[in-house]
Amino acid sequence: MFYVYILKSLINKHFYKGMTSNLNRRLYEHEKGYNITTRNYLPIKLIHVEICNSRIEARKVKSCLNQDLEEKL
Repeated sequence: MFYVYILKSLINKHFYKGMTSNLNRRLYEHEKGYNITTRNYLPIKLIHVEICNSRIEARKVKSCLNQDLEEKL
């Protein structure tokens, strides 16, 4: 099982899209600043999660989310 998620920075409204097989571990890594991409945007808030059956499906979902967010911004 894979998770596609969107995080939103609470300081500057920056969005981060990601995917993982262990959502709790990944969120912990983001919140502790272990991820270089989101470290400068802390604190962050989880705003969306989708559950996928495979990595391939998760990549497709993430790609669609990227396109949707870019169109809205």
